[in-house]
Amino acid sequence: MSADAGSTGDTGSAGNDDGTAEPVRTALPAETAEHDGMGEQAEADDGAPRRHSRRFPLITRDTARPEGGGRAAPGDAPAPARQWPLLCVLAGTAAGLLVTLGNFRAGILTMGAAMLLGALLRWSVPSVGMLAVRSRFTDVLTYGVLGATITLLAMMAQPKPWLEIPLLEGILHFSIR
Repeated sequence: MSADAGSTGDTGSAGNDDGTAEPVRTALPAETAEHDGMGEQAEADDGAPRRHSRRFPLITRDTARPEGGGRAAPGDAPAPARQWPLLCVLAGTAAGLLVTLGNFRAGILTMGAAMLLGALLRWSVPSVGMLAVRSRFTDVLTYGVLGATITLLAMMAQPKPWLEIPLLEGILHFSIR
């Protein structure tokens, strides 16, 4: 079987720079692909390092932690102290829900501010524990957009809105007509 230079496919071979075909390993059985967990390659029976494929394995055995997803406090600290960034955001959200019972707008503003605090913590603190869900950029963008949207909508709530945006009012009237 021959392969063109640089082509890869399901044929089980990949082209070298000189145009010859070379077998590609897709997934190794668990007993032959032993790792020490520190990123070192396993060695073949003859002692030479085994070349691993860059293809994804057929079966995923673990997921990578998001960057910054480590503990926010040392491991010997109690569980709540290790997750203090997430607890700050949850406490702000719970406080906002309680304030909503008395003053709707102030409660919603508090919840929006808690989301903005989450974005600030995710951006500035290197290890935020379970507040890290995705990559740092995606988390900051998600928390920031949600917090800003909740805050703006709270300020635009009826009756007697604190903030009026004519463009949004025009879009609303156009869509309802």
